[in-house]
Amino acid sequence: MSTTEAPAFDETRAYQFATAFNAIRDNMQHVIRGKQSVVEMTLLCLLSGGHLLVEDVPGVGKTLLAKALGGSIGAKIGRIQFTPDLLPADVTGVSVWNRNTASFEFRRGPVFTELVLADEINRASPKTQSALLESMAEAQVTVDGVTHSLSTPFMVLATQNPIEQEGTYPLPEAQLDRFLMRISVGYPDRADELLILETHETDGIVDRLQPVANLQDVIAMCHMVTAVQIAPELRLYLIDLAAATRAHPAVALGMSPRGTLSLQRVARSRAAAQGRVYVTDDDIKSVATAVIAHRMILRPEALLQGTTAPAVVADVLRAVPVPYDRV
Repeated sequence: MSTTEAPAFDETRAYQFATAFNAIRDNMQHVIRGKQSVVEMTLLCLLSGGHLLVEDVPGVGKTLLAKALGGSIGAKIGRIQFTPDLLPADVTGVSVWNRNTASFEFRRGPVFTELVLADEINRASPKTQSALLESMAEAQVTVDGVTHSLSTPFMVLATQNPIEQEGTYPLPEAQLDRFLMRISVGYPDRADELLILETHETDGIVDRLQPVANLQDVIAMCHMVTAVQIAPELRLYLIDLAAATRAHPAVALGMSPRGTLSLQRVARSRAAAQGRVYVTDDDIKSVATAVIAHRMILRPEALLQGTTAPAVVADVLRAVPVPYDRV
C-alpha cells in the first residue's frame, strides 16, 4: 500500500480495507474478550487519525485494550501513569546539559511513540494535562523553543475512572474536545468472564500477541478513509444533527464544527470497515454517541433531573430526519 497519497477508493480498496480491519479486530479479541464493539470503536478512532478517551471503572481492561492494539499493529507504546506530582517534562521530555559536547540535548519523553497510554489522566494537574494538548492537536511538541515532530501514526489512548473523583482534576472542555471519541468498556458477560478466568490468569497473553498489520498499513488505511464518498444530503444531515444539539433544551453548549468534522471522519472509517465506498446514515448513527456526547455541556437543571449526554444524543438522532429514503 502506498502512503504518499490517498488512492482512489474503489470496491477493491474497500475489500482490502475491510479485510485488514477485521484481521486487527479479531487479533485484539484474543485479549479483549466479548467486547467487539469496543475494539471496533478503538480501531475506528485510530484509522480516523484521532485520540480516544476510555472512561470506566478499574479492572475492566482499559490498559489491556491499548496493549492489544499496539501488539496487533506493531506499534510502540509509551505509558504515562498520571499522578498529582507528574510534571509536563515527564510527558514531553526535557533538555539536559551534555558536558562532553558542551550543549543541551533533548531527551524524548514517552509521548514520542506511536501509541501513548495516558493512564488515569484526570489525576494529574491541569498544567500537566495541557502538556498533551499540543501533541494531540498538532502531532508535535515544543520544548525550549524547538519543535519536535511526533511519530506517524500517533494516537493518545487516555483512561479515567468516572466513579472516584477525590483528588482528581476534571478535564476541561478544550481538552475533552481534542479526543475524537469517548467510550466505556463495561463488564463482560458470564461466558466471556469464564474465558478470561481460563486464559488471563497467567502472565504474557499480550506479549504473545503477534502483529497482523504494520504501521505502513495503518498509515495507508488512514489515507484511504479520506476518499470514502459521502453524499451532499448526508453532509446536510450532519449539520442538522449539530444544530439540533445546540438547540436541545437540556444542552448549554452543543456540538462544535470540529465535532461535525469528527463525526464525518469516523463515519467514513466505519463505511470502509464495512467494505463500502460510501457513507450511509447508519454509519453516522452508530458512532454518534461516542463522537458527540463528551463534547456537549448539559444545563445544571438537566443534570439534576438525571439527564445524560448519551440520552440527549439519542433524542437528537430520533428527532432529526434522514434526508433520503433507503432503496
